[in-house]
Amino acid sequence: MRAAPTILHLDMDAFFAAAEQASKPSLRGKPVVVGGLGPRGVVATASYEARRFGVHSAMPMGQARRLAPNAAYLVPRFAFYRSISDQVMELLRRLSPLVEPLSLDEAFVDLEAGGVADDSASARAVGERLRGDILATTGLTGSVGLAGSKMIAKIASEEAKPDGLVLIEPGTERELLGPRSVRILPGVGPATGEHLRRAGMTTVSDLAEAGEDELVRLLGRAHGASLYRMAQGYDDRPVVAERDAKSVSVEDTFDADIHDRVRIRIEVERLAERCVGRLRASGHSGRTIVLKVRRYDFSTLTRSETLRGPTDDPAVVREAAGRLLEAVDTTGGVRLLGVGVSGLADYTQEDLFAQAEASERPAEEVAPVEAQEAAPSTATETAERGWAPGRDVRHAVHGAGWVQGSGVGRVTVRFEEPWSGPGRVRTFSVDDPDLEPSEPLPLVRGDAAA
Repeated sequence: MRAAPTILHLDMDAFFAAAEQASKPSLRGKPVVVGGLGPRGVVATASYEARRFGVHSAMPMGQARRLAPNAAYLVPRFAFYRSISDQVMELLRRLSPLVEPLSLDEAFVDLEAGGVADDSASARAVGERLRGDILATTGLTGSVGLAGSKMIAKIASEEAKPDGLVLIEPGTERELLGPRSVRILPGVGPATGEHLRRAGMTTVSDLAEAGEDELVRLLGRAHGASLYRMAQGYDDRPVVAERDAKSVSVEDTFDADIHDRVRIRIEVERLAERCVGRLRASGHSGRTIVLKVRRYDFSTLTRSETLRGPTDDPAVVREAAGRLLEAVDTTGGVRLLGVGVSGLADYTQEDLFAQAEASERPAEEVAPVEAQEAAPSTATETAERGWAPGRDVRHAVHGAGWVQGSGVGRVTVRFEEPWSGPGRVRTFSVDDPDLEPSEPLPLVRGDAAA
């Protein structure tokens, strides 16, 4: 723990949705939802306007449409988001050699290691300057938390949202954390939170008062001891420069053992979807799918399958995890399930989409928008699948625009640029020779000139 708030946590505000609003003037101030648009799609990011309707990340897209039927629903443009992320991370590296990216839109920075801050005043000045630089460079806003530890800095940035800065003075951590829900602490998910609630612990102060021995009894040695330290406001984890993630995984522990084989399969598929969400958020793909099963007797089995090349397609990961499950004996019940992806890379192997066993479902249910052109049945289907909502296009006469929607052989385009006002809408045949896909325009006009 530090005596000065020199650990900075940056979290870009509703990153994917904000980038879409910045590039599409007609969507500014309006609800925008980014994610998979098929029946099995999930929300990647929702703008703050959409969140007012109850839409949030990881929500099924069908549920989001019911809550916010008039929102703009767009496919993700990950290459575009990654290019913006690169600009932001470069600004952070100018502050310190110790920058720890957590995803495309989130990172820790050790300001002390960079020699740019050694007390509260200098740390605040650096944080405010960083927010201004991000806005000037990308046109987007980010929230900054400053504290003496990573845990508290992350809590501070969450409190700063949207578009703010919160500095928490070292020495005030216990006072800050005491009345908060136990869920605010790292490592306390829904299952652990419910377990603690049943034990009568709902706030962080409850954990601190219970003592380390009681938490170890409830949660085990490692988790219990770690949670007790965090409840005291103590976190000595260093900022690690350029963490080289070797895998991405998610897992759930169930309060009661699961015996039903169908339920187990459903849980594995759900975990696969969440795992791919994290994989994409980190800007990676992977080629080895891993299934983890902890059985009723606490024995843990791990099975893996290595694909021909890296993928970030949820259908591929889901089907591979399902195949691995078929080789596992779950008789007697399952208490924990996990799905992971390792062998990470910065690209995907497009032909892997064919590995998904999709014969019993329409292609749009299982394939992400990026893959929907893989095996169309007709020329019209080919064209329409290339015009996914949110995609960048250019017309020989009307210039740059983006797809609002398509169907029955037609595509509707709004022609506007990040630095223009809301543009006009035109509809064309999907095979119009003057209309073609294009690369995204930069969000700040000076970048275009450069």
